[in-house]
Amino acid sequence: MEVKLLGTGAADGVPAFFGNSRVSDYAFMHGGKDIRTRAAAVIDGHIKLDFGPDTYFQVVSHQTRPAEWSSIVFTHSHDDHLCEAELQYVLMPFTQEGYAPFTIYGNESVLGRIQARFPDWPFELVLTKSFETFEHLGYQITPVAAYHRLEEDCHNLIIEHEGRSFLYGTDTGYWREPTWEFMAGRQLHAVVLECTDGFLRTTYHGHMDAREVIETVNRLVSIGGLRTDGQVITTHHCHAGNATHDELEAFLKPHGIQVGFDGLSFEV
Repeated sequence: MEVKLLGTGAADGVPAFFGNSRVSDYAFMHGGKDIRTRAAAVIDGHIKLDFGPDTYFQVVSHQTRPAEWSSIVFTHSHDDHLCEAELQYVLMPFTQEGYAPFTIYGNESVLGRIQARFPDWPFELVLTKSFETFEHLGYQITPVAAYHRLEEDCHNLIIEHEGRSFLYGTDTGYWREPTWEFMAGRQLHAVVLECTDGFLRTTYHGHMDAREVIETVNRLVSIGGLRTDGQVITTHHCHAGNATHDELEAFLKPHGIQVGFDGLSFEV
């Protein structure tokens, strides 16, 4: 499988919309890998993960073609992951399509927002639930429970195809025990994990900092959830984490963890 990270930023991106943090200022001045649009990815060019407010810019910048998407799989309903208004552009009068050519997979909150916006529109909507695997064109996709938003069944996603498997874990928090139990022995070939808080330690359960990422990876390996030679790549970085790309790279590289960036493509 080819995984392309179209965006690796948190809710307000890097540099932040209205932020004047050190990291935002650095990104403005230096650009490059420190510019982060809202987190999203695409698998093998046709399975789109999340559909946030930066989607148009991302597809133009990173040359992925929405007309080739077979599905959009949502992790949860926060605004940086779900921008349902933009879905209107797949249908008439903006195209010749009378029915959306992709399937939309999401939890109750995601599907509820789409249905409220487009109550009579021709979208194929499929409800997803934690720990219940579904198949899409030969791919096995299993949502697992994130520890992010207590009032919503937020998902991380295990994607398996032709003997290869990886986990897309944006907005994970440090998992609760049912998720850890589910991950045991899975022998994933790669994981993408959020590193929202960077060097900032907070009391909020719904995001991880760099130290928690290391702890998560070590525990995954110890329970057989991740192969010892598995790839680990970060995403969902926030300017408030007080870590530039290079600073975070220096911290995580000794632990075998790669800092993700917008446009990064890798094979699983």
